[in-house]
Amino acid sequence: MYGAYLAVTFMTIAANVWAAAADVARARFVLANSSELGIASSWLPLLAALKAAGAAGLVLGLLGARFLGLAAAAGLVAYFAGAVVVHVRARVFHNFAYPAGFLALAVGSLALGAATA
Repeated sequence: MYGAYLAVTFMTIAANVWAAAADVARARFVLANSSELGIASSWLPLLAALKAAGAAGLVLGLLGARFLGLAAAAGLVAYFAGAVVVHVRARVFHNFAYPAGFLALAVGSLALGAATA
């Protein structure tokens, strides 16, 4: 079970670091998605910081601060549950797999982290 926890958590970290970097770089797809969802581009630095903080917390959890890792995973679950809600409310479903996939990774990290604690 610990191997699954490591694999899922590493994927969650990588995905969130990539997403945070795309937000900071104001990638074209990020700006298009934000506009479509009605999110002001001024929110991108905060959203990037939340994703990066979640990834950093997961890294610290892997390095021994288990409670911090679980808290980071729970924070990412809340963040991406909110992203799913925003997509549904805006009726933007063509890229729904992204927030749903990120949510699944965060849930997996939280569940496996709790199971191996």
